[in-house]
Amino acid sequence: MSDVSSTDSSFEPFFAQFEQVRIIVEQEFDVEDSFIEYETPTFYVKLRQDSKEAFLRLIKRLDPIGFAPILRKRGEKIVLQVMRKPPVKPSRPMINVVLFLATIGTVMLTGYLLSIGLVEEGYMANAIVGAVTFTVAIMAIFGAHEMGHKIVANRRGIEATAPYFIPGPPPPIGFGTIGAVIQQKSLAPNKDALFDLGSSGPIVGFIVTVIVTIIGIQMSSLNWVDEPPPGTFPIPLLYDLLATLLITPPPNPTNKPWLIITLHPVAIAGWLGMIVTMLNLIPMGMFDGGHAARGSLGPRARSILSAAAILLLLVFGYYTFAILALFLSLGEHPGPLDDVSNLSTSRKLVIIALVAIFVLCIAPIWPF
Repeated sequence: MSDVSSTDSSFEPFFAQFEQVRIIVEQEFDVEDSFIEYETPTFYVKLRQDSKEAFLRLIKRLDPIGFAPILRKRGEKIVLQVMRKPPVKPSRPMINVVLFLATIGTVMLTGYLLSIGLVEEGYMANAIVGAVTFTVAIMAIFGAHEMGHKIVANRRGIEATAPYFIPGPPPPIGFGTIGAVIQQKSLAPNKDALFDLGSSGPIVGFIVTVIVTIIGIQMSSLNWVDEPPPGTFPIPLLYDLLATLLITPPPNPTNKPWLIITLHPVAIAGWLGMIVTMLNLIPMGMFDGGHAARGSLGPRARSILSAAAILLLLVFGYYTFAILALFLSLGEHPGPLDDVSNLSTSRKLVIIALVAIFVLCIAPIWPF
């Protein structure tokens, strides 16, 4: 008898907590049935016109007692489960600082290596100035991109770290950095928040990239030559358009057939920003495009889009990224807490902007 009594008493706090959760859920949703499933409070609920707002209220009410709701479809039923929130590992800001300083160092070295040749050819007066301006441009682009994510995460109640900047190899292997990331420590509340999280970085980063590109092109040098030099960059559509609008051809007294632009390091930073923006918008896994696609499309449409993106990368010569995208597409995106409510109409319009940014930033590696 003592064993039974002990067992029963051990369940009392659990059932008391279930009762507390049940009362809160019933105040926000029309509950058809409630039960315990694998030690998880589970509810069949009916959706109402304000269900999206009700779910957001439920998140706030359950958070102080250490729970988080998850809303999913299960056949014809709408299932709301209340899970105990896992402990969040605290961030270590010193790592962010060290990586940030290391990235500044590798980007500065890259800017110097890009500038020293221009100094030798008479296109630039000081390689240090070129290195500094390149570093400011690159860090502005990647910093704006990641801060776009971080601001949305804070506003939407998504736990996320400060940006981790990642140093990379200098030329000829790389450009001093392979970007920056924030670590997401909790799921987005709903599809709107997930879409905002994915789209904010590319949009903010794209705006800064355009500004940097405009400045960089105007700082670049123009020369008429008999034939174009080897090893030119693949040019995104927008980059070519901006160059056409901003460049005024210099006099050509010897009637040479080719006008070339020797890019200033700031202009190279703008080019890199467009390439990175395009790659980030690939609708795969935990990429920015993957978040946006998961928030806006159903599973079947998202799978078709992912396959199309891999094919597009192969056609344009991005073989390494195509393989990475294929690998990432094999895993399931966790989705938002509320995976039932629809994406708002205003965000569906933003999809058009994301597609336009992707197309404008495409730069085929192989000429057609």
